[in-house]
Amino acid sequence: MKNYRDNGAIGALLDEYEKAILELQALIENLSLSELTTIVDTKTTDLDCRSIQTILSHVVHSGYGYAIYIRQSKGENIGFPDKVLLPTIKAYQEAISAMFKANEQLFIDYPNLKLEEHDNTKKMLTNWGQSFDAEQIIEHAIVHILRHRRQIERFLIKLRKE
Repeated sequence: MKNYRDNGAIGALLDEYEKAILELQALIENLSLSELTTIVDTKTTDLDCRSIQTILSHVVHSGYGYAIYIRQSKGENIGFPDKVLLPTIKAYQEAISAMFKANEQLFIDYPNLKLEEHDNTKKMLTNWGQSFDAEQIIEHAIVHILRHRRQIERFLIKLRKE
């Protein structure tokens, strides 16, 4: 982990994002294939939240999406990747790391990225209907990891009781 990046608010955002990702990766480190793939929530209508595997695929896909929204706002013609179910924890570990590197690369490519935008007409509109500036969308990305880490912790309690 690159602790305490020295570029102000961007450094703080990247440090906290990386910390959240490392916590998630530590949580899933020793999962069995059965724990990864078992459908835990059979009642949800959200297909991204049925198993640890679907949650992790959603986390990776969304993580790329946040950086893509910012890149699109800078004029880049870049599309969103497909969501893919991966077969192993190792594959998810690698995919999560690559996703973070893509977010880190965003700030390398745009070192003077304006984080705060007070003009609502200049904010990024997401496909779920919320508008964000760059700082808000990266803060959302961090909390998104935390929320799904907690969800996986709760799934593991259920799986390990049975």
